[in-house]
Amino acid sequence: MGSNTRINLDAVKAGLKQNLIKHPRFSSKIVKDRTVGGKNRWMQVSVNMEDHVIVPNLDSDMEHADQFVRDYISNLTTSPLDLSKPLWEVHILNVKTSDAEAVAVIRIHHSMGDGASLMSLLLACTRKTSDPDALPSVPTKRKWEGRSSSDSGVFWKLLLAIWSAITLIGNTLVDLVLFLATVLVLKDTKTPIKGPLGVELTTKRFVHRTVSLDHIKHVKNAMNMTINDVVLGVTQAGLSRYLNSRYAGKNEKDEGAKQNRHNLPKSIRLRANILVNLRPAAGIQDLADMMAKKSKTKWGNRIGYVLIPLTIALQDDPLDYVRGAKSLIDRKKHSLEPVCTYLCANLLTKLIGADGAGAVAHRILSNSTLSFSSLIGPLEDITFYGHPITYMASNVYGHPHAMHLHFQSYADKMTVCLSVDPDVIPDPDKLLDELEESLRLIRDAVVERGLPIAEEEAVSSTI
Repeated sequence: MGSNTRINLDAVKAGLKQNLIKHPRFSSKIVKDRTVGGKNRWMQVSVNMEDHVIVPNLDSDMEHADQFVRDYISNLTTSPLDLSKPLWEVHILNVKTSDAEAVAVIRIHHSMGDGASLMSLLLACTRKTSDPDALPSVPTKRKWEGRSSSDSGVFWKLLLAIWSAITLIGNTLVDLVLFLATVLVLKDTKTPIKGPLGVELTTKRFVHRTVSLDHIKHVKNAMNMTINDVVLGVTQAGLSRYLNSRYAGKNEKDEGAKQNRHNLPKSIRLRANILVNLRPAAGIQDLADMMAKKSKTKWGNRIGYVLIPLTIALQDDPLDYVRGAKSLIDRKKHSLEPVCTYLCANLLTKLIGADGAGAVAHRILSNSTLSFSSLIGPLEDITFYGHPITYMASNVYGHPHAMHLHFQSYADKMTVCLSVDPDVIPDPDKLLDELEESLRLIRDAVVERGLPIAEEEAVSSTI
């Protein structure tokens, strides 16, 4: 997180003591329980703040501060979190970068919770800039409203329900067959962005870029889509442009002649792996109450896998990328793939243990190319223990992909976050350039065609 002011160490420590460490997971460590066959369990411990809040001695006006912050975060990926204490850290970097006066790096082990839970918990530790006592506002997903009885008769409703059930079953069966094939033999095409075996153990580099959320909403409203439709379309466009340049670099010596040329292979199987949160997300107020009053709120990881095949091609019409993304997401929404994969993961854990189930998950990820996620942020500017936040750049590492792409909304901004293996993707800023340019081209196409803008809707949640 970027702060608009220098970060006060005492204020952060006091805030963490008042709420975050009152959460059971943040005040517990993992231990082996000999009474149940050596299985892991959480054990409550006393939290020493000095072990968790790290403040290196830095020159606040150092040159090349942006590069320093990138290198600092990258170095964190070379060492695991200490299992002898609760699995979280806060690193305070009081250096002025191009987009913040200081940076707070929060590192949390994924056993603490899934991305949606952790983001909600983080937001429960923040307050509105305009009202220091109020929790931030987060968009809610608008419920789908079907036709009224006057629009169609009972017969047509029944027919539609039957057809919907048939397609749901058919889509689910197809997805599960492809999922099983991915476990066994089906691999993505070897492209310049697909990581080799063992990529999960390599050092990662984190970069981010902030774009206008209003531009994304403009496309969303004009095309009658969701935010996720647009960002997935932008992802397909940006990856296509980036891969086209990478293939051009491989095939041509004349760099100036490769612009506008189609260098992509005719067919590329490139799939993104999305982890879908299946547990109803606890509200921010619920989490704030849990930390303040030690009330009970459901927690943990409850996620299913979804494999999304991305279209990698140079389209003449930029809007084809978002149209294709909408069609793909609509198809995936009408499938029980995440529920079934979640249940299968639980079954495998019980039958062959966590290590065996982990090996299956590792194989699925290894046979796909990248992971993709999108999280909803607050609607207004917020403060973190009194520090105004300029951006939030969430990401993940430790999985067998050379790239994780994450979109994080915050007020009127969208932050595009990349975690990459620099040996596979040596120029992540170039990929950010292509993603930003793709959004510009898509929005310009909407503006040039004068597409009508639909009524403004709330930001949709991730798939």
